[in-house]
Amino acid sequence: LAAIQGSGWTWLVKDTNSGDLEIINKANQDPVIGQYVPLVGIDAWEHAYYLQYKNVKADYFKAIWNVINWKEAEKRFLA
Repeated sequence: LAAIQGSGWTWLVKDTNSGDLEIINKANQDPVIGQYVPLVGIDAWEHAYYLQYKNVKADYFKAIWNVINWKEAEKRFLA
């Protein structure tokens, strides 16, 4: 997630071919497509963190884990 420079998203996805979990980084607003089902998406664009975390992306990335809806992610994984 911290490797994204500028704008983009990091996705926790399920690979429908293997059933495995994977992390995919996407630039800008490129969609998750093909064999991958998005489970959790984390916005790495500046608008997502600037007001609350100023320019400290790392603090935003640490805090985001406290608000992810893991029950919903599990439901999507099992679907």
